Formats: sequence, C-alpha cells, structure tokens
Amino acid sequence: MKISSKLVSVVLVSLLWMLCRPVYAADLFIFHALAPDTSETVLDHSSWSEFLSKYIEPQDGLNYFRYGEVSETDSKALDDYLVGLQSVVVTELTDEQQFAYWVNLYNALTVRVILDHYPIESIRDISFGLLSRGPWKKSLVTVQNVDLSLDDIEHGILRPVYEDERIHYAVNCASIGCPNLQTMAFSEKNLESLLEQSARQYVNHTRGVKIVDGELIVSSIYKWYEADFGDSEAEVIEHLIEYASDELKTKLDEFDEIDDYEYDWSLNE
Repeated sequence: MKISSKLVSVVLVSLLWMLCRPVYAADLFIFHALAPDTSETVLDHSSWSEFLSKYIEPQDGLNYFRYGEVSETDSKALDDYLVGLQSVVVTELTDEQQFAYWVNLYNALTVRVILDHYPIESIRDISFGLLSRGPWKKSLVTVQNVDLSLDDIEHGILRPVYEDERIHYAVNCASIGCPNLQTMAFSEKNLESLLEQSARQYVNHTRGVKIVDGELIVSSIYKWYEADFGDSEAEVIEHLIEYASDELKTKLDEFDEIDDYEYDWSLNE
C-alpha cells in the first residue's frame, strides 16, 4: 500500500503535538480540593507590594517596569519572597488566599525570570530548550513537593480551578500588550476589587480595545482564550461592554463581531 507524503506529514505533526502539548498532573488540583473554608494562615505579601510600587511607573494607562534599576538588595528581597512562597502549605489556605497566592507567585516569577536574562527585547527571547520560545514551560518552583512552571500555574491551576476570565487581567507576561502588572500585591482582602480594576484598565486602554476606521480591533488575548470570555466573538464583545467606559460602551454596541486582533510582545519597560 502506498502511503502519501501528506499522510506522513499529518502523522508526524500529530506525534509532535502529542509530545509537546501541555500535560497537567492531577497533583495540581489537590491544592484547591483541600482548601478549607477558613484558615489561620496569614500570608505577608508586603515585600512584593513594596517591590512593585518602587519599580512600576504608570504612564498613559500602561504600567512600565524599570528592570534595569532593580538594586541587588531588592533583587535579593524578591528571591526571599519567592522562597517564602514556596514554603507555604497552600492546601491550608482558603480559596481567596490561594487565588491571590498563585497570581502573586506567577507575577513574581515572571519578573525574576526577566531580571535573570535582562537586558532583552521580549520575554519570548528567553529559551530553555530547542523547541521553546519563552520561559512558560520550564519548571521554576516547587510547592508542596510539586514542581511547577508558569504554564502549570496559569493553565493547570488558575484557569481550570477558578474559571474566572479576569485571571487574564491579573497574571502578567512582562509585555506591552499584556494587562498591567499592578502596583500592589493581590490578597484575599483586595482580590475582587483589584481584579475589577485590572479588567477596566485593560478594556479601556487601546492595547485592549480600539476602533480604527470603523473596525473593532482587540487584544489577541480575546482570540487565544475566547472560550474563557464566551463561546463567540459576540460574547467577547458583551464581556468588553461590561467593563467599558460609557463612551466606549456606546461604540461597542454597534459591533457583533471582531475585525482584527493585535498584541505587542515588546518588554514592558
């Protein structure tokens, strides 16, 4: 039987996808499954808040980070914070504490990775392997004896466990096109308000949503994760309307589909 070259190509691509696709261990879900209703554990994210407020510079709705100015003392403080997070027994935290914990861990790790490779033009310039582009699949921390990558935290824990589209406004990938890295740490007390603030900031900035020559252009985040915001472009637009200013909301009411997507991977410095 003659096997076509097209069939061979399809098989090879399928095998490559199976080898490279994200695989999230069942261990990741145990954190949330064991979350108590109340917790006596008090998490101190103050050093992370101090670090953020010191090096983030808001300009025209975008929070830039001064990576090149981070002192050795503050770099050490960031390392100490990450070590402290890895010593936390996450299964003893409430849902709200866990949510804030994972967001802070993700963002602090991202900043740490950038600092370790700085200067760079984009986070995608960082590579930990032949087939990798970016640091997201590399195991970077160990929490309760589970090795975790950035992808594990976002796609193996935060997204499937909480099913909250605002996660995409909370985790930061150190890029201009990404929602803002906030000037304070997330906590169980400010979680809801900070998620809402992050969503409104992004939707009402041109890198999130803009209308040019009668066309609706939005961030590629709404294409990559459309299922998180709705099952169609129309539902994504409904989500945008929920967080849009009155002026933008009036304009969005005229659209039922998205014309184009954009994303700027340049470093947010």
